[in-house]
Amino acid sequence: MAGLEIPQLVLIGLIFVWSGFVRTSLGFGGAVLSLPFLLLVLDEPLVFLPIIAVHLLIFSSWIAWRGHRQLVADNGGQAPAESNIDWRYLLNAMKVMIIPKLIGVIGLLTLPGNVLTSIIFVIVMVYAVGYLLDKPFRSRNRVVDAVLLALGGYVSGTSLIGAPLIVAVFATHVAAHQLRDTLFVLWFILVLIKMVSFVIAGVDLQLIHHLWLLPCALVGHLLGEGAHRHMLASRTNLYFRVLGGVLILVSVMGLVSSAG
Repeated sequence: MAGLEIPQLVLIGLIFVWSGFVRTSLGFGGAVLSLPFLLLVLDEPLVFLPIIAVHLLIFSSWIAWRGHRQLVADNGGQAPAESNIDWRYLLNAMKVMIIPKLIGVIGLLTLPGNVLTSIIFVIVMVYAVGYLLDKPFRSRNRVVDAVLLALGGYVSGTSLIGAPLIVAVFATHVAAHQLRDTLFVLWFILVLIKMVSFVIAGVDLQLIHHLWLLPCALVGHLLGEGAHRHMLASRTNLYFRVLGGVLILVSVMGLVSSAG
């Protein structure tokens, strides 16, 4: 990013504010809803992916820990009866996702990118419309869930478009008040694997740019915390409606991108 003009750097900073806001308010989307805009400024994905990954590692662990501490405080300093993270479903999902994730990272299997993208976003769209209409589609078949999670794990290993599919499945099995923090623990694990692959491959982690982009993401994070609390406190299913709307937006963006 050394050769960029000041206006371009300002745009990148604002996009990272947006990235932090979306990630914290919904529990996903920090990458998939910011990378397309970042690439309009500088069309080099490997410049931004390590920065996004480090931000996710920092904020996901921070948010999950703060959620736990808040429950302890609300329970008079005692361990709460219910965690802010659905560990049971998270561990079950990881058993399904870990092998496809590693296959995707290593690149042992290559599927046509445009076909894979279209299939994923059409599936996500089905889930998203249900959330938006407050009539979520819930799979009653464990095999179907396992296939979708495996596909999401594989794609998250090869690119950044696996998250919407994983979220769509998790949202049918994890309570709203646990969903965001459960997803953040999952993202931490998956991104940590991705970061190891970056290091092994010798990718420049852009550490110098974290000095000014991390505060930008922090501003978005603080704004997103307020938005998340507001959605959960709503008497309606506002959180899932917003989640559905964002998933539809991501799906449309993905389908247009793959068609182009």
